[in-house]
Amino acid sequence: MLQDISWLLATHPLYLAGVSLLFGLMVGSFLNVVIHRLPIMLETGFLADSVGYLVDNGRFPELRLAAQGAATALEGDGGYNLWRPGSHCPACQAPVRPWHNVPLLSFLLLRGRCGSCGVRISRRYPLVELLCGAMFGFLAWRFGWGWPLAGAMLLSATLLALSFIDLDTQLLPDSVTLPLLWAGLLFNLYTGLVPLSSAVLGAVCGYLALWLVFHVFKLATGKDGMGQGDFKLLAALGAWLGWSMLPLVILLSSLVGAVAGLSLMALSRLSRGQEIPFGPYLAMAGWIALVWGPQLVDGYLAWLSR
Repeated sequence: MLQDISWLLATHPLYLAGVSLLFGLMVGSFLNVVIHRLPIMLETGFLADSVGYLVDNGRFPELRLAAQGAATALEGDGGYNLWRPGSHCPACQAPVRPWHNVPLLSFLLLRGRCGSCGVRISRRYPLVELLCGAMFGFLAWRFGWGWPLAGAMLLSATLLALSFIDLDTQLLPDSVTLPLLWAGLLFNLYTGLVPLSSAVLGAVCGYLALWLVFHVFKLATGKDGMGQGDFKLLAALGAWLGWSMLPLVILLSSLVGAVAGLSLMALSRLSRGQEIPFGPYLAMAGWIALVWGPQLVDGYLAWLSR
């Protein structure tokens, strides 16, 4: 049975693309949970660790009772994580019924409103699902059936989640970027997109490139030009794509970021000196390099050799 399914996916590109699109819609639904809950979980953990440190050191004994009460309230029945509590409406707290939780389709049938109270649902949810589905379908057409497709899907889904988390919070969590880096190295160890030596060098050079830019900018201006999560994201992209793709990723992300920043300033949505997240542009450039990187590099080198 499994061999027949594998043969069907390997020999029928359109069928593979369709299945991948549907799978991407489901993954996108889960990514919405990650995008919303992970920053809350990290903030809660940070606050709990900070209060616990102060209380355990005995410097603020008056905080002990308050900290214990806060910990009890936060933990609830089983804690707050990616799995609990179940999906619910943020307005009326009603649980989302299974038939109201079908990716994209439920949003369309409910006309973008909660099935219980009728409050409007953020368009972010179908957007993430649609983007993930479209990316997976396109990757299936681009890579075909095999391990490279699985790796490309994992990388793409993680980049999508990181992009929206960074847009919301200007944070790129270590709990996502560091596992992504190690996953890239392990993937390229056994099957992969590039040789392991290129992946290791890509991880090292990716981190050091933005680390150097960060410190030169800070030395010149006295300000932080970017967050340290950007270092780790570029290192992760280097681990997946190899060192040779790093110049392309840096160039594309810088160009797209500059155009986006200037456009927002022209539309009066961004003031001079206001910080904007760089992670989404790195992620976008990394995905372009994943799909078209070798062709873009070869085309550029051919243009230079004219």
